[in-house]
Amino acid sequence: MTAAEPPTGRDRDRGGAATRVRILEAAERVVRERGLARATTKEIARAAALSEAALYKHYQGKSELVLAMLSSRPGGFTQHLADLRAGAGHGDLEQILTDLAERAVEFFGRGMPVGNALLAEPELLAGYRELLAARGAGPRKPVQALADYLRAERDLGRLRPDADPDAAAALLLGACFHTAFLAAFLGDGAGDVPAFARAAVSTLMLGVAAG
Repeated sequence: MTAAEPPTGRDRDRGGAATRVRILEAAERVVRERGLARATTKEIARAAALSEAALYKHYQGKSELVLAMLSSRPGGFTQHLADLRAGAGHGDLEQILTDLAERAVEFFGRGMPVGNALLAEPELLAGYRELLAARGAGPRKPVQALADYLRAERDLGRLRPDADPDAAAALLLGACFHTAFLAAFLGDGAGDVPAFARAAVSTLMLGVAAG
């Protein structure tokens, strides 16, 4: 594309995605520094080097920003989970789950300040719940998505026929959440996340892997 050519729809989409990521990163910084209740859209826009009007072109308000912060950035953990089902039956299952566990710890850790602040603000939490219900989203979705993937793998014979996909998904993501919580609470980092992911998945596979 030359300097004289107008941007295409794809170019605009790329620019929009980059701006949304910038806004989310700024929002996360402001929430960490000031808390969720005092983090205004004006301050977030300023931290992202945008006008408040420009921010509202991408997010309708603070509740939508919170939803975006907790449901990951474009192309992040949530999208990765959604893509798993299509790849059922392919690849090394233990490695796939290990990679997923590493992503989950990072995802939960990034959302921890926002989630904790929501629990401390009943009014904000009520509004967020309403938005989740309207969007068909919520904290159960990652576990459901992973369970759907594991169910597909079980149906393909790569997990034991008596394996419980819902329990396995809850066990793995629950362990990832616990690791992220401890890191946030103790302030000492999540430790060796790859080692944790390998150990958690290998232990899980002892109970559910076929053969």
